[in-house]
Amino acid sequence: MALVLVGVPLILPNPPAPPATGTSAADSAAKVTATAPAAGAPQVAAPQGAAMAAAAMAADSAPAPAPEPVDTTTVATPLATYRTTSLGGALIGAELSKYQQLTDGGRGRAGTVQLARAGDPLLRYRLVVPGDTIALDGVRFRRTEGTSTAGRQVRYDATVAGRAVSLTYTFLPDSYRVNVAATVAAAVPGTAEKRFLVVALPSAFRSSEADTTEDHNHLAYAYKVEKQGADGVPFRDLDPGERKLDGGPITWAVAKNKYFLVGVLTPVGAPGFAEVGFTGGVRTGKEVTQAEGQVVMPLADGAVAFEVYAGPQEFTRLVAMGREFETSNPYGGWMQGMVQPFATMVIRMLLWMKATLGVSYGWLLVIFGVLVRVVLWPLNQKAMRSSMQLQRVQPELQAVQAKYKGDPQRMQAEIMRVYKEHGMSPFSSLSGCLPMLIPMPVFIALFFVFQNTIEFRGVPFLWFPDISVKDPYYIIPVLVAATTMLMSWIGMRGIQSNDQQKMMLYLMPGIMLVFFFSMASGLNLYYFVQNLASLPQQWLISQERKKGSGPVVQGPART
Repeated sequence: MALVLVGVPLILPNPPAPPATGTSAADSAAKVTATAPAAGAPQVAAPQGAAMAAAAMAADSAPAPAPEPVDTTTVATPLATYRTTSLGGALIGAELSKYQQLTDGGRGRAGTVQLARAGDPLLRYRLVVPGDTIALDGVRFRRTEGTSTAGRQVRYDATVAGRAVSLTYTFLPDSYRVNVAATVAAAVPGTAEKRFLVVALPSAFRSSEADTTEDHNHLAYAYKVEKQGADGVPFRDLDPGERKLDGGPITWAVAKNKYFLVGVLTPVGAPGFAEVGFTGGVRTGKEVTQAEGQVVMPLADGAVAFEVYAGPQEFTRLVAMGREFETSNPYGGWMQGMVQPFATMVIRMLLWMKATLGVSYGWLLVIFGVLVRVVLWPLNQKAMRSSMQLQRVQPELQAVQAKYKGDPQRMQAEIMRVYKEHGMSPFSSLSGCLPMLIPMPVFIALFFVFQNTIEFRGVPFLWFPDISVKDPYYIIPVLVAATTMLMSWIGMRGIQSNDQQKMMLYLMPGIMLVFFFSMASGLNLYYFVQNLASLPQQWLISQERKKGSGPVVQGPART
């Protein structure tokens, strides 16, 4: 042990101390480039010893070049206030003036929404050149400002590893879009050097919702490969350190929480990005609040242009961006292919009704619920009458089954005879059930729409402080359960019910109460209005049944 302790330091001495942390490889390369003699300048030969002495004296007497100062630039537009920094030329903040931070279950407001967490930029950059990858976070850029026909411009310039690098932001008024142009010169002018710009998406967001846990559950990346549908990658689906890569061409990629997103898009008609990649972050308990996402952009002739959207998941604005950017908020999870079309239809209809009627979204859901039931009235009427007719022939069918249970062929023939005598077919029960299922796609679409449709965020109605969150007093879920029981009770009038039906009379309302207990109050409101609008039709059918030839007698329940 003594030999090891004494001998190892002698045989393997400690390496020399690394340079100060403030000096990066890019800064060192820039200094070397700056001190090199200018191309074409005359040089006078000198004795080797004199040259070394002169160089040593110059190094001692020349002051060290002062580093570029780090500054933050703020650009305000009518919709947002953006912040960029000369340290890495990064976009470090976006404050959305139209949206407020929500507190106390949606009742309170605590300033405007800010997307970036403290000390965590929205966009960061890395430069990939032959044999090296350079993070620009530690590079200090020189800032210049100006204006163009598109909007205000902020430009950052620096020399990185002997290459001139520039980043130019153009902030568009009345838009959440920012145009970005990047150029990277070759180390040797005129050479075909491959260069890539890697743009790191936000690894997290500052939550502006009253329910931060639910907001974190919606943290995800999404991206679109050209000529394919959008794909979502929730943070919670990535294990710590797990990587997911997809090759290009990539049309766009975003990081998002429940209501807001930051994304990068290829300009219309431009080639797609080369690659997109995501890496799982460290988890704290069950809540996943951080991951890593990046987009790789090839530099054609040393330049690349892309667009940044940093704002709300507002449907009309996402549609206006083109490139199917509205699917950056993919509905339905693994059912996306089925749910997304219905969700898009529902949100389009609600927005059209909002623009046409000019009422609040609360009253809009009431009108929409009634409208759906009115449109489906004829189909439901047919379904209820078909069900009532099937109930009337049920005793005859059960008698035939009991009589010919030992002769399946004869039993089948007799069942067909009973159906024919009553003008029915074996598919009558199926045709009676299908109309009942028609409202389900609308309901499922609304279920996902209410989860992260920003148009509903913070909208009060009656006693709800926010229709996008649950009822704080749980009144509306109780009303949904009560109307469900009332519908079942009316539907059983004129029928001699069995034990199974009596059990469902109480079981179904309980199931609905549990299901809707924590749902968005707007979704509860829609379903409650649906139930109320169904009661008149249910009552008319029960009266029609009572006027028939006595009550319908059903046999024992069969499994």
